[in-house]
Amino acid sequence: MPDTVHDTLQRPLGSLRLSVTDRCNLRCRYCMPEDEYVWLPRASILTFEELERVVRVFARLGVRKVRLTGGEPLLRHDLPALVRLIARIPDIEDLALTTNGLLLAKQAAALRAAGLRRVTVSLDTLRPERMLAFAKSARHGDVLAGIRAAREAGFEHLKLNSVVIRGFNDDELGELLEFGRAEGAELRFIEYMDVGGATHWSMDQVVSQREMLERLGRRYGPIAPVDQIGGDARAPAERFRLPDGTTFGIIASVTAPFCRTCDRSRVTADGTWFLCLYAGQGIDLRDSLRRGATDEELGALIRDTWRGRTDRGAEERLGIADRGALYRLESLKADPHREMHTRGG
Repeated sequence: MPDTVHDTLQRPLGSLRLSVTDRCNLRCRYCMPEDEYVWLPRASILTFEELERVVRVFARLGVRKVRLTGGEPLLRHDLPALVRLIARIPDIEDLALTTNGLLLAKQAAALRAAGLRRVTVSLDTLRPERMLAFAKSARHGDVLAGIRAAREAGFEHLKLNSVVIRGFNDDELGELLEFGRAEGAELRFIEYMDVGGATHWSMDQVVSQREMLERLGRRYGPIAPVDQIGGDARAPAERFRLPDGTTFGIIASVTAPFCRTCDRSRVTADGTWFLCLYAGQGIDLRDSLRRGATDEELGALIRDTWRGRTDRGAEERLGIADRGALYRLESLKADPHREMHTRGG
């Protein structure tokens, strides 16, 4: 077993978000609110073989968890073929997927058969009219069908991600929890973050973890934190339990950043490696891949870069007095890599 690489704060290189496409079939307000985007050139997108090689090199340096993201990953043609390649890498213990669910009903069984272990579906609202206004899509029913197909396919864990925004869906916390319980899925409420395409972000739209717990407590009674012993202490969500035993999580990246334990980094679909979700610049891995670098050379680049990692993006943002959106629209158009849909969540 290889030695895990650690950064300057002794955070291990343990988890990798792998974007397989920058395209998406939704236009959610917190991610892709504009009508037009500059897409990554198709010739620049890594092949399945290149993506599998990247994962193998990262695995030799300690990565044990891989999450496929996008854009919307199910838009990548024949995604189960990539899942099969990564699932065969011995050191990868957990292979998961985050999706908006629109195409999941047709692909869930094939993905599970290929070796995908876990699925997380984005579900911000249970009201179709809100999805139409917020994400510019009338396909709410397809998302619900995808969730049910994932459950029927037999995935080990099914999670639902809900970004909570004041004035949009913050009145649905209980309803979303009830839906998740009925579908055998665990909710992950996410504080609205000031990253990527969230160009209209403001602090007054953020519903904090504390406020979410207070609201849910008024409805359900005392809420207790779930003991993380035996679980994943580096997971971004803090988990809680209702009096009846129902569990849920909250990712409080805005008001209670977890930078000091963050072991995750991100590779875009064209091979740019970002050490932090808030990072302004990334490392070009595609150039090394395509100019003939050996696995050892590629591994040395990754190892040396991670060892020098000092990133604490969310913590640093927390200290800004007049905090606004991370990027303005013109800045995003100048560099598509800053967009949330290129580097995944």
